[in-house]
Amino acid sequence: MKEYVIALDQGTSSSRAIVFNRRGEAAAVCQKEFTQHFPQPGMVEHDPMEIWATEYAVMTEAVASLGLGGADIAAIGITNQRETTIVWDAATGKPVCNAIVWQDRRTSEFCDSLKAAGLTERIREKTGLIIDAYFSGTKIRWILDNVPGARERAERGELRFGTVDSWLVWNLTGGHEHVTDVTNASRTMLFNINTLEWDSELLELLDIPASMMPQVRSSSEIYGQTSLLGGNVPVAGIAGDQQAALFGQMCTEPGSVKNTYGTGCFLLMNTGTRPILSRNNLLTTIAWKIGDTVNYALEGSIFVAGSVVQWLRDGLGIIRSSSEVEALASSVPDNGGVYMVPALTGLGAPYWDQYAKGSISGITRGTTAAHIARAALEGIAFETMDIVSAMEKDAGVPLGELKVDGGASRNNLLMQFQSDILGTPVVRPDVTETTALGAAYLAGLAVGFWQDIEEVKKQWKAEKVFTPQMPSEEVDKRKQGWADAVERTLSGK
Repeated sequence: MKEYVIALDQGTSSSRAIVFNRRGEAAAVCQKEFTQHFPQPGMVEHDPMEIWATEYAVMTEAVASLGLGGADIAAIGITNQRETTIVWDAATGKPVCNAIVWQDRRTSEFCDSLKAAGLTERIREKTGLIIDAYFSGTKIRWILDNVPGARERAERGELRFGTVDSWLVWNLTGGHEHVTDVTNASRTMLFNINTLEWDSELLELLDIPASMMPQVRSSSEIYGQTSLLGGNVPVAGIAGDQQAALFGQMCTEPGSVKNTYGTGCFLLMNTGTRPILSRNNLLTTIAWKIGDTVNYALEGSIFVAGSVVQWLRDGLGIIRSSSEVEALASSVPDNGGVYMVPALTGLGAPYWDQYAKGSISGITRGTTAAHIARAALEGIAFETMDIVSAMEKDAGVPLGELKVDGGASRNNLLMQFQSDILGTPVVRPDVTETTALGAAYLAGLAVGFWQDIEEVKKQWKAEKVFTPQMPSEEVDKRKQGWADAVERTLSGK
């Protein structure tokens, strides 16, 4: 009996591999950071070869650490940073340039031209997305227009596009499989979430040859085999990181909500088998497809969450490691009137102001590093609050509870403040590696490692529940302070 499933969790700042047993417990975890490239202000890149090298290394190390081989692994699931765009040569497998990361803003002006052409509603109806440099489509176009010879090679059918999941599957299968799943396809601004196909009108609009695009498959099926662990191990689950976390949190019922506190912050609500087009500046996206059933979700994206803590460490130097931020922020009783809007790469939902810059307001002679640290953490919670408010309006139901995961969900100060400011319970699961766990579940279900979703649901357990403690008048005062800070931050204000 094969007793393990591997999840490859390829994130924005690190590549990880986690080996899970049948009880959904992590038996081994291996992680490697990789280089962030910032060639110009507003540009963020990764080396695709380094992404693959680090992911391959952690996969083999995690398996070896348990004394396992391919014969012990039932399946591999993949979850990945979404929207990050890679274009490579179909014959050689070599990228034509660095990956353009989801945070990158270089196509903002082109996005403005699409809006000026009156395409906002047309694109929203087809893709569920707002026109923004965040998504992959305009990044592909930029590569074709700016890498010498790329457009000609693409038109000859020589180049392939993929989000990070496609790149990993291509390399795992030795270039045999060029596929993606519906969740990643739905983040490109090129995929029609109603017909579940690449949209020929949008490909033509962005001047992208259809031959570049991967085949779109469900989130839980066998895409191909890898021999890199010895023997043949099926690659059998794919979901973008936020959809994988939604599944890992077992938010399988309409109305259930999770928030992942990673490099960015991503709040998703399962809306069932029909897409709800947002009227409050949220995204409509595909949650997953299992068998013939597609589940949809509403999503609010915050571009900067955990990365604001990295900025406190690397930019300001007020902490030496990210783990120190909670103790520093807890050393003061409140934010001292300081508010930080962490718009370090523009503001995402529900504002979608790609030109906004981060701000710290309310500074006095009495302001300390601790107040700034606390304001940074609170800024993450306030941005989440704004998205919850928009989501409640779109769905027509109040939030019952918020399930949380991701690195910053381990920060008790942040989670308590989140509960206070929302006025609802915040539930942290026993296994906070829910993104990787979701990918493992999708892969395991595809090969019969777990029989069905009901079996998987029984494994989910809460580790801690945070309940509101702050007096309502204090909550109202904090909310007003935040609203004022955002008003000052929006571009043109």
